Amino acid sequence: SDVVYDAMAFDVPVPGYGTTNVGNIRLWSCKTNSLFDLNKFNSGDYHGATGGQVAAQILTDVLYPNDNTNEGKELRLRQEYLFCSATMQDIIARFKKTGRPMSELPDLAAIQLNDTHPTLGVPELMRILLDEEELSWDEAWEITTRTFAFTNHTILPEAMEKWPVPMLDKILPRHMGIIYDINLFFLQSVEQQFPGDRDLLRRISIIEESNPQQVRMAFLACVGSHKVNGVAAIHSDIIKQSIFKDFVRIQGEDKFINKTNGVSPRRWMNECNPDMSNLLTEVVGDRSWVNDLAKVKKLEERVADTDFRQRWWDAKQANKKRLADYILTTTGIRVSPDALFDVQVKRIHEYKRQLMNILSVIYRYHCLKQMTPEERAKELHRVVVFAGKAASGYWVAKQVIKLINSVAEVVNADEEIGDVLKVVFIPDYSVSAAEYIIPASDISQHISTA
Repeated sequence: SDVVYDAMAFDVPVPGYGTTNVGNIRLWSCKTNSLFDLNKFNSGDYHGATGGQVAAQILTDVLYPNDNTNEGKELRLRQEYLFCSATMQDIIARFKKTGRPMSELPDLAAIQLNDTHPTLGVPELMRILLDEEELSWDEAWEITTRTFAFTNHTILPEAMEKWPVPMLDKILPRHMGIIYDINLFFLQSVEQQFPGDRDLLRRISIIEESNPQQVRMAFLACVGSHKVNGVAAIHSDIIKQSIFKDFVRIQGEDKFINKTNGVSPRRWMNECNPDMSNLLTEVVGDRSWVNDLAKVKKLEERVADTDFRQRWWDAKQANKKRLADYILTTTGIRVSPDALFDVQVKRIHEYKRQLMNILSVIYRYHCLKQMTPEERAKELHRVVVFAGKAASGYWVAKQVIKLINSVAEVVNADEEIGDVLKVVFIPDYSVSAAEYIIPASDISQHISTA
Protein backbone atom coordinates (compact mmCIF):
# COMPACT_ATOMS: atom_id res chain seq x y z
CA SER A 1 0.00 0.00 0.00
CA ASP A 2 1.16 3.56 -0.69
CA VAL A 3 -0.66 4.86 2.38
CA VAL A 4 1.70 6.49 4.88
CA TYR A 5 0.76 6.27 8.55
CA ASP A 6 1.76 9.15 10.79
CA ALA A 7 1.87 9.04 14.59
CA MET A 8 0.61 12.31 16.05
CA ALA A 9 1.87 13.14 19.55
CA PHE A 10 -0.48 14.19 22.34
CA ASP A 11 1.38 15.32 25.46
CA VAL A 12 -0.08 15.03 28.96
CA PRO A 13 1.82 16.97 31.64
CA VAL A 14 2.34 15.07 34.90
CA PRO A 15 3.09 17.36 37.86
CA GLY A 16 4.76 15.74 40.84
CA TYR A 17 4.51 16.52 44.56
CA GLY A 18 6.68 19.43 45.64
CA THR A 19 8.87 19.23 42.54
CA THR A 20 10.33 22.05 40.46
CA ASN A 21 9.65 20.36 37.14
CA VAL A 22 6.76 18.65 35.34
CA GLY A 23 6.94 15.18 33.80
CA ASN A 24 5.35 14.32 30.48
CA ILE A 25 3.46 11.34 29.08
CA ARG A 26 3.50 11.32 25.29
CA LEU A 27 0.54 9.48 23.77
CA TRP A 28 0.27 8.57 20.08
CA SER A 29 -2.68 8.76 17.70
CA CYS A 30 -2.47 7.29 14.20
CA LYS A 31 -3.23 9.54 11.24
CA THR A 32 -2.80 9.10 7.49
CA ASN A 33 -2.05 11.10 4.36
CA SER A 34 -4.81 9.15 2.59
CA LEU A 35 -7.57 11.65 1.78
CA PHE A 36 -11.21 10.89 1.05
CA ASP A 37 -11.30 9.44 -2.50
CA LEU A 38 -14.34 10.94 -4.23
CA ASN A 39 -13.83 8.93 -7.43
CA LYS A 40 -13.96 5.63 -5.51
CA PHE A 41 -17.00 6.82 -3.59
CA ASN A 42 -18.87 7.80 -6.75
CA SER A 43 -18.07 4.44 -8.35
CA GLY A 44 -19.64 2.65 -5.38
CA ASP A 45 -16.42 1.67 -3.61
CA TYR A 46 -17.48 3.25 -0.32
CA HIS A 47 -15.05 1.23 1.78
CA GLY A 48 -12.13 2.03 -0.51
CA ALA A 49 -12.98 5.74 -0.44
CA THR A 50 -12.20 5.99 3.27
CA GLY A 51 -10.14 2.80 3.73
CA GLY A 52 -6.87 4.51 4.56
CA GLN A 53 -8.41 6.84 7.12
CA VAL A 54 -10.36 4.02 8.79
CA ALA A 55 -7.32 1.71 8.89
CA ALA A 56 -5.27 4.45 10.57
CA GLN A 57 -7.96 5.25 13.12
CA ILE A 58 -8.45 1.59 14.06
CA LEU A 59 -4.75 1.28 14.94
CA THR A 60 -5.10 3.51 18.00
CA ASP A 61 -8.84 3.33 18.75
CA VAL A 62 -8.45 0.65 21.45
CA LEU A 63 -5.32 -0.13 23.45
CA TYR A 64 -4.50 -3.87 23.45
CA PRO A 65 -7.28 -5.04 21.11
CA ASN A 66 -8.71 -8.51 21.73
CA ASP A 67 -6.27 -10.96 20.13
CA ASN A 68 -8.43 -14.09 20.22
CA THR A 69 -8.79 -13.87 16.43
CA ASN A 70 -6.08 -13.77 13.78
CA GLU A 71 -7.30 -10.31 12.71
CA GLY A 72 -7.08 -9.14 16.33
CA LYS A 73 -3.54 -10.51 16.65
CA GLU A 74 -2.43 -8.65 13.51
CA LEU A 75 -4.04 -5.42 14.72
CA ARG A 76 -2.34 -5.75 18.09
CA LEU A 77 1.04 -6.38 16.45
CA ARG A 78 0.61 -3.35 14.18
CA GLN A 79 -0.40 -1.23 17.18
CA GLU A 80 2.62 -2.33 19.22
CA TYR A 81 4.89 -1.51 16.30
CA LEU A 82 3.28 1.90 15.75
CA PHE A 83 3.87 2.92 19.38
CA CYS A 84 7.42 1.51 19.42
CA SER A 85 8.45 3.04 16.10
CA ALA A 86 6.97 6.46 16.88
CA THR A 87 8.73 6.51 20.25
CA MET A 88 12.10 5.35 18.89
CA GLN A 89 12.00 7.90 16.05
CA ASP A 90 11.02 10.63 18.51
CA ILE A 91 13.87 9.78 20.89
CA ILE A 92 16.42 9.68 18.08
CA ALA A 93 15.18 12.98 16.61
CA ARG A 94 15.46 14.73 19.97
CA PHE A 95 18.87 13.18 20.64
CA LYS A 96 20.18 14.42 17.29
CA LYS A 97 19.41 17.99 18.31
CA THR A 98 22.19 17.71 20.92
CA GLY A 99 24.78 17.26 18.16
CA ARG A 100 26.42 14.43 20.08
CA PRO A 101 27.60 11.20 18.40
CA MET A 102 25.12 8.32 18.32
CA SER A 103 27.39 6.27 20.59
CA GLU A 104 26.39 8.60 23.44
CA LEU A 105 22.64 7.86 23.10
CA PRO A 106 22.64 5.59 26.22
CA ASP A 107 24.12 8.47 28.25
CA LEU A 108 21.05 10.64 27.56
CA ALA A 109 18.26 8.12 26.91
CA ALA A 110 17.10 5.21 29.05
CA ILE A 111 14.30 3.07 27.62
CA GLN A 112 12.51 0.85 30.12
CA LEU A 113 10.51 -2.01 28.60
CA ASN A 114 7.46 -2.22 30.86
CA ASP A 115 6.69 -5.92 30.27
CA THR A 116 7.06 -7.41 26.80
CA HIS A 117 4.54 -5.27 24.86
CA PRO A 118 7.12 -2.63 23.79
CA THR A 119 9.85 -5.21 22.97
CA LEU A 120 9.60 -4.45 19.23
CA GLY A 121 11.51 -1.31 20.24
CA VAL A 122 14.69 -3.42 20.30
CA PRO A 123 14.68 -4.45 16.61
CA GLU A 124 13.21 -1.04 15.69
CA LEU A 125 16.13 0.82 17.28
CA MET A 126 18.49 -1.61 15.56
CA ARG A 127 16.75 -0.91 12.22
CA ILE A 128 17.17 2.83 12.67
CA LEU A 129 20.83 2.55 13.67
CA LEU A 130 21.68 0.07 10.90
CA ASP A 131 19.60 1.31 7.98
CA GLU A 132 19.25 5.03 8.62
CA GLU A 133 22.34 5.88 10.67
CA GLU A 134 24.47 3.32 8.80
CA LEU A 135 26.27 2.02 11.89
CA SER A 136 27.92 -1.40 11.98
CA TRP A 137 26.06 -4.26 13.68
CA ASP A 138 28.41 -4.26 16.67
CA GLU A 139 28.11 -0.49 17.15
CA ALA A 140 24.30 -0.62 16.89
CA TRP A 141 24.00 -3.58 19.25
CA GLU A 142 26.26 -1.94 21.86
CA ILE A 143 24.09 1.21 21.82
CA THR A 144 20.84 -0.79 21.89
CA THR A 145 21.73 -3.02 24.83
CA ARG A 146 23.08 -0.09 26.84
CA THR A 147 19.86 1.88 26.19
CA PHE A 148 17.27 -0.78 27.01
CA ALA A 149 16.33 -2.35 30.35
CA PHE A 150 13.45 -4.78 30.94
CA THR A 151 10.86 -5.08 33.69
CA ASN A 152 9.28 -8.53 33.88
CA HIS A 153 5.82 -8.68 35.45
CA THR A 154 4.78 -12.32 35.30
CA ILE A 155 6.05 -15.88 35.09
CA LEU A 156 2.72 -17.32 33.96
CA PRO A 157 3.31 -19.30 30.75
CA GLU A 158 0.01 -18.14 29.20
CA ALA A 159 1.01 -14.51 29.77
CA MET A 160 4.37 -14.89 28.02
CA GLU A 161 3.96 -12.88 24.83
CA LYS A 162 4.87 -14.74 21.64
CA TRP A 163 4.36 -13.80 18.01
CA PRO A 164 4.09 -16.31 15.14
CA VAL A 165 7.10 -15.99 12.85
CA PRO A 166 4.92 -16.06 9.67
CA MET A 167 2.88 -13.09 10.99
CA LEU A 168 5.95 -11.07 11.93
CA ASP A 169 7.55 -11.93 8.60
CA LYS A 170 4.43 -10.75 6.75
CA ILE A 171 3.93 -7.46 8.64
CA LEU A 172 7.50 -6.58 9.67
CA PRO A 173 9.90 -8.50 7.41
CA ARG A 174 12.92 -6.28 8.13
CA HIS A 175 12.41 -6.64 11.88
CA MET A 176 12.03 -10.40 11.57
CA GLY A 177 15.38 -10.48 9.79
CA ILE A 178 16.99 -8.41 12.56
CA ILE A 179 15.48 -10.72 15.22
CA TYR A 180 16.94 -13.75 13.39
CA ASP A 181 20.37 -12.07 13.43
CA ILE A 182 20.09 -11.10 17.12
CA ASN A 183 19.24 -14.72 17.91
CA LEU A 184 22.03 -16.10 15.72
CA PHE A 185 24.76 -13.95 17.28
CA PHE A 186 23.43 -14.63 20.78
CA LEU A 187 23.35 -18.41 20.27
CA GLN A 188 26.83 -18.34 18.72
CA SER A 189 28.19 -16.57 21.82
CA VAL A 190 26.49 -19.11 24.10
CA GLU A 191 27.83 -21.99 21.98
CA GLN A 192 31.35 -20.66 22.56
CA GLN A 193 30.66 -20.38 26.29
CA PHE A 194 29.01 -23.81 26.62
CA PRO A 195 30.17 -25.92 23.65
CA GLY A 196 28.08 -28.94 22.74
CA ASP A 197 25.05 -28.11 24.92
CA ARG A 198 22.38 -28.25 22.20
CA ASP A 199 19.53 -28.47 24.71
CA LEU A 200 20.64 -25.20 26.32
CA LEU A 201 20.58 -23.50 22.91
CA ARG A 202 17.06 -24.82 22.30
CA ARG A 203 15.85 -23.57 25.70
CA ILE A 204 17.24 -20.02 25.37
CA SER A 205 16.60 -19.43 21.66
CA ILE A 206 14.48 -16.34 20.94
CA ILE A 207 12.84 -18.45 18.21
CA GLU A 208 10.72 -21.25 19.67
CA GLU A 209 10.74 -24.33 17.44
CA SER A 210 7.00 -24.93 17.46
CA ASN A 211 4.58 -25.16 14.55
CA PRO A 212 4.54 -22.41 13.48
CA GLN A 213 7.73 -21.02 14.96
CA GLN A 214 7.18 -18.31 17.59
CA VAL A 215 9.24 -15.29 18.66
CA ARG A 216 9.58 -15.34 22.45
CA MET A 217 9.36 -11.65 23.30
CA ALA A 218 10.50 -12.03 26.94
CA PHE A 219 13.73 -13.64 25.71
CA LEU A 220 14.21 -10.91 23.07
CA ALA A 221 13.70 -8.26 25.77
CA CYS A 222 16.18 -10.03 28.06
CA VAL A 223 18.87 -10.42 25.38
CA GLY A 224 18.39 -6.81 24.21
CA SER A 225 18.66 -5.25 27.68
CA HIS A 226 21.51 -4.52 30.09
CA LYS A 227 19.32 -5.05 33.19
CA VAL A 228 16.27 -7.21 33.96
CA ASN A 229 14.16 -6.65 37.05
CA GLY A 230 11.20 -8.20 38.82
CA VAL A 231 8.76 -6.08 40.82
CA ALA A 232 9.04 -7.67 44.30
CA ALA A 233 11.89 -9.43 46.09
CA ILE A 234 10.21 -12.85 45.93
CA HIS A 235 9.22 -12.34 42.28
CA SER A 236 12.74 -11.28 41.30
CA ASP A 237 14.13 -14.42 42.95
CA ILE A 238 11.57 -16.63 41.22
CA ILE A 239 12.35 -15.32 37.71
CA LYS A 240 16.03 -16.10 38.30
CA GLN A 241 15.10 -19.66 39.27
CA SER A 242 12.53 -20.23 36.52
CA ILE A 243 12.06 -18.41 33.20
CA PHE A 244 15.49 -16.71 33.18
CA LYS A 245 17.45 -19.45 34.97
CA ASP A 246 19.57 -20.22 31.91
CA PHE A 247 20.13 -16.51 31.21
CA VAL A 248 21.45 -15.99 34.75
CA ARG A 249 23.94 -18.77 34.12
CA ILE A 250 24.99 -17.26 30.76
CA GLN A 251 24.89 -13.51 31.46
CA GLY A 252 25.60 -13.45 35.18
CA GLU A 253 23.48 -12.79 38.25
CA ASP A 254 24.32 -9.07 38.35
CA LYS A 255 22.13 -8.43 35.30
CA PHE A 256 19.01 -9.57 37.21
CA ILE A 257 17.90 -7.16 39.92
CA ASN A 258 14.83 -6.25 41.97
CA LYS A 259 12.79 -3.05 41.90
CA THR A 260 9.87 -3.33 44.31
CA ASN A 261 6.69 -1.67 43.06
CA GLY A 262 5.90 1.36 45.20
CA VAL A 263 2.68 2.88 46.47
CA SER A 264 2.63 6.67 46.59
CA PRO A 265 1.58 8.09 49.98
CA ARG A 266 1.01 11.38 48.15
CA ARG A 267 -2.03 9.99 46.33
CA TRP A 268 -3.15 7.05 48.46
CA MET A 269 -2.92 8.77 51.84
CA ASN A 270 -2.46 12.52 51.55
CA GLU A 271 -4.74 13.18 48.57
CA CYS A 272 -7.55 10.62 48.90
CA ASN A 273 -7.66 10.25 52.68
CA PRO A 274 -7.51 13.83 54.05
CA ASP A 275 -9.03 13.07 57.48
CA MET A 276 -6.41 10.43 58.27
CA SER A 277 -3.69 12.66 56.76
CA ASN A 278 -4.60 15.48 59.12
CA LEU A 279 -4.23 13.13 62.08
CA LEU A 280 -0.83 11.97 60.81
CA THR A 281 0.31 15.59 60.46
CA GLU A 282 -0.83 16.26 64.02
CA VAL A 283 1.18 13.30 65.34
CA VAL A 284 4.36 13.95 63.32
CA GLY A 285 4.21 17.70 63.91
CA ASP A 286 4.39 18.71 60.26
CA ARG A 287 3.67 17.38 56.77
CA SER A 288 7.15 15.91 56.24
CA TRP A 289 5.71 12.37 56.55
CA VAL A 290 4.31 12.78 53.01
CA ASN A 291 7.88 12.39 51.69
CA ASP A 292 9.26 10.31 54.57
CA LEU A 293 6.71 7.67 55.52
CA ALA A 294 8.92 6.18 58.25
CA LYS A 295 7.87 9.14 60.42
CA VAL A 296 4.34 7.71 60.84
CA LYS A 297 5.92 5.30 63.34
CA LYS A 298 5.19 8.06 65.85
CA LEU A 299 1.57 6.80 65.75
CA GLU A 300 2.68 4.12 68.20
CA GLU A 301 2.99 6.84 70.85
CA ARG A 302 -0.79 7.44 70.61
CA VAL A 303 -1.93 3.82 71.00
CA ALA A 304 -3.13 4.42 74.57
CA ASP A 305 -4.69 7.83 73.74
CA THR A 306 -8.47 7.20 73.90
CA ASP A 307 -9.39 10.55 72.34
CA PHE A 308 -6.98 10.08 69.44
CA ARG A 309 -8.20 6.52 68.83
CA GLN A 310 -11.77 7.81 68.63
CA ARG A 311 -10.81 10.48 66.11
CA TRP A 312 -8.92 7.84 64.06
CA TRP A 313 -12.05 5.66 64.15
CA ASP A 314 -14.24 8.59 63.11
CA ALA A 315 -11.96 9.30 60.11
CA LYS A 316 -12.27 5.67 59.04
CA GLN A 317 -16.03 5.66 59.46
CA ALA A 318 -16.33 8.82 57.35
CA ASN A 319 -14.41 7.07 54.56
CA LYS A 320 -16.65 4.01 54.86
CA LYS A 321 -19.78 6.17 54.71
CA ARG A 322 -18.39 7.81 51.58
CA LEU A 323 -17.80 4.40 49.95
CA ALA A 324 -21.24 3.18 51.01
CA ASP A 325 -22.77 6.18 49.24
CA TYR A 326 -20.64 5.47 46.16
CA ILE A 327 -21.74 1.82 46.14
CA LEU A 328 -25.40 2.85 46.38
CA THR A 329 -24.98 5.33 43.51
CA THR A 330 -23.09 2.96 41.19
CA THR A 331 -24.74 -0.39 41.98
CA GLY A 332 -28.00 0.34 43.80
CA ILE A 333 -26.85 -1.87 46.69
CA ARG A 334 -27.29 -0.43 50.18
CA VAL A 335 -24.53 -1.40 52.64
CA SER A 336 -23.90 -0.42 56.25
CA PRO A 337 -20.75 1.62 57.05
CA ASP A 338 -20.74 -0.17 60.42
CA ALA A 339 -19.96 -3.53 58.77
CA LEU A 340 -16.45 -4.80 58.19
CA PHE A 341 -15.38 -3.90 54.63
CA ASP A 342 -13.53 -6.89 53.15
CA VAL A 343 -12.02 -5.67 49.87
CA GLN A 344 -10.29 -7.27 46.90
CA VAL A 345 -9.55 -4.78 44.12
CA LYS A 346 -7.09 -5.74 41.37
CA ARG A 347 -7.04 -7.16 37.85
CA ILE A 348 -9.39 -10.09 37.41
CA HIS A 349 -7.09 -13.03 36.77
CA GLU A 350 -6.93 -16.70 37.75
CA TYR A 351 -3.67 -16.23 39.64
CA LYS A 352 -5.15 -13.31 41.64
CA ARG A 353 -7.67 -15.90 42.93
CA GLN A 354 -10.88 -13.91 42.98
CA LEU A 355 -12.52 -17.30 42.36
CA MET A 356 -11.20 -18.64 45.67
CA ASN A 357 -12.42 -15.49 47.41
CA ILE A 358 -15.98 -15.73 46.05
CA LEU A 359 -16.06 -19.45 46.89
CA SER A 360 -15.20 -18.50 50.48
CA VAL A 361 -18.11 -16.03 50.40
CA ILE A 362 -20.46 -18.82 49.25
CA TYR A 363 -19.17 -20.99 52.10
CA ARG A 364 -19.70 -18.14 54.60
CA TYR A 365 -23.25 -17.64 53.26
CA HIS A 366 -24.10 -21.33 53.70
CA CYS A 367 -22.69 -21.28 57.26
CA LEU A 368 -24.89 -18.26 58.07
CA LYS A 369 -27.95 -19.98 56.61
CA GLN A 370 -27.45 -22.96 58.92
CA MET A 371 -27.35 -20.74 62.03
CA THR A 372 -30.28 -19.81 64.19
CA PRO A 373 -31.36 -16.13 64.16
CA GLU A 374 -29.83 -15.78 67.62
CA GLU A 375 -26.49 -17.16 66.41
CA ARG A 376 -26.52 -14.93 63.32
CA ALA A 377 -27.15 -11.87 65.49
CA LYS A 378 -23.76 -12.47 67.14
CA GLU A 379 -21.87 -12.56 63.82
CA LEU A 380 -19.73 -9.64 62.67
CA HIS A 381 -21.45 -7.91 59.75
CA ARG A 382 -19.36 -8.01 56.58
CA VAL A 383 -19.44 -6.30 53.16
CA VAL A 384 -17.31 -8.16 50.61
CA VAL A 385 -16.23 -5.78 47.84
CA PHE A 386 -14.76 -6.83 44.50
CA ALA A 387 -13.56 -4.53 41.72
CA GLY A 388 -11.20 -4.84 38.79
CA LYS A 389 -10.94 -5.18 35.05
CA ALA A 390 -10.11 -8.11 32.79
CA ALA A 391 -8.66 -8.36 29.30
CA SER A 392 -11.49 -8.14 26.75
CA GLY A 393 -10.86 -11.65 25.43
CA TYR A 394 -10.30 -13.35 28.81
CA TRP A 395 -13.30 -15.69 29.00
CA VAL A 396 -12.52 -17.25 32.40
CA ALA A 397 -12.15 -13.83 34.01
CA LYS A 398 -15.52 -12.78 32.66
CA GLN A 399 -17.08 -15.95 34.07
CA VAL A 400 -15.63 -15.09 37.49
CA ILE A 401 -17.14 -11.60 37.28
CA LYS A 402 -20.48 -13.18 36.33
CA LEU A 403 -20.23 -15.57 39.28
CA ILE A 404 -19.49 -12.73 41.72
CA ASN A 405 -22.52 -10.79 40.50
CA SER A 406 -24.74 -13.88 40.60
CA VAL A 407 -23.67 -14.62 44.18
CA ALA A 408 -24.34 -10.97 45.05
CA GLU A 409 -27.87 -11.21 43.65
CA VAL A 410 -28.67 -14.21 45.84
CA VAL A 411 -26.98 -13.02 49.04
CA ASN A 412 -28.16 -9.41 48.89
CA ALA A 413 -31.78 -10.43 48.27
CA ASP A 414 -31.87 -12.82 51.24
CA GLU A 415 -33.90 -11.03 53.94
CA GLU A 416 -32.96 -13.71 56.47
CA ILE A 417 -29.27 -12.73 56.09
CA GLY A 418 -29.87 -8.97 55.88
CA ASP A 419 -26.81 -6.84 56.68
CA VAL A 420 -24.86 -9.74 58.15
CA LEU A 421 -23.37 -10.37 54.69
CA LYS A 422 -23.41 -8.24 51.54
CA VAL A 423 -21.52 -8.81 48.28
CA VAL A 424 -20.67 -5.98 45.87
CA PHE A 425 -18.93 -5.88 42.50
CA ILE A 426 -18.08 -2.25 41.72
CA PRO A 427 -18.07 -1.73 37.93
CA ASP A 428 -15.67 0.34 35.82
CA TYR A 429 -12.76 0.14 38.25
CA SER A 430 -10.37 3.09 37.89
CA VAL A 431 -8.07 5.29 39.97
CA SER A 432 -11.08 7.50 40.76
CA ALA A 433 -13.04 4.50 42.07
CA ALA A 434 -9.99 3.31 44.01
CA GLU A 435 -9.83 6.65 45.80
CA TYR A 436 -13.22 5.82 47.33
CA ILE A 437 -12.47 2.13 47.99
CA ILE A 438 -8.95 2.04 49.42
CA PRO A 439 -9.38 4.54 52.31
CA ALA A 440 -12.51 2.63 53.36
CA SER A 441 -11.15 -0.92 53.38
CA ASP A 442 -10.85 -2.75 56.70
CA ILE A 443 -9.34 -5.86 55.12
CA SER A 444 -7.43 -5.63 51.83
CA GLN A 445 -7.17 -9.06 50.24
CA HIS A 446 -3.85 -9.95 48.57
CA ILE A 447 -4.14 -13.69 48.15
CA SER A 448 -2.39 -14.36 44.85
CA THR A 449 0.48 -16.77 44.62
CA ALA A 450 3.83 -15.28 43.65
